[in-house]
Amino acid sequence: MNKTLEDIQTRRSIRRYKPDPVKKEDLDAVLEAGTWAPTAMNSQRACIVAVTDKATRDQLSRMNADVLGTKNDPFYGAPAVCVVFGDGSWANGDRDGSLIMANLMLAAHAVGLGSCWINRADAMFATDEGKALMAKWGVPEGYTGVGNCILGYPDETPAPKPRKEGYVIRVE
Repeated sequence: MNKTLEDIQTRRSIRRYKPDPVKKEDLDAVLEAGTWAPTAMNSQRACIVAVTDKATRDQLSRMNADVLGTKNDPFYGAPAVCVVFGDGSWANGDRDGSLIMANLMLAAHAVGLGSCWINRADAMFATDEGKALMAKWGVPEGYTGVGNCILGYPDETPAPKPRKEGYVIRVE
């Protein structure tokens, strides 16, 4: 089977991670893949913030937990997180960001990392704390959180779940 198709079929959302930091070359490969995601009209209006600093990673996890209304770590102990932002003034901002998230997760799998899309980035970065982080990081004004892609070396191997009946409707 083609390696790309195999990676698509074998990638899983990982929710248990080893504590090892993500190697720079692995993170760089994942980030590069994110920049090659298709964007509407090749606008490239999204941006990715890669966080490996433990204090900032923990802050983001706490912010996400606050939105969720829990004290648990919604980032499952993953040592790195890539926050994807889309241009809130662009009709395709969320779509472009979603394609970037997909590329990040597929590239992570291809280099031996686990990943999981963690929602609530929009709510996290709508807060004063979130807006302050965006300003500190240089995220353009008017951008909104699309998703958090957590990354790390997997400490589990989830089995695939069957695909549902009627997933594809063909019109021939």
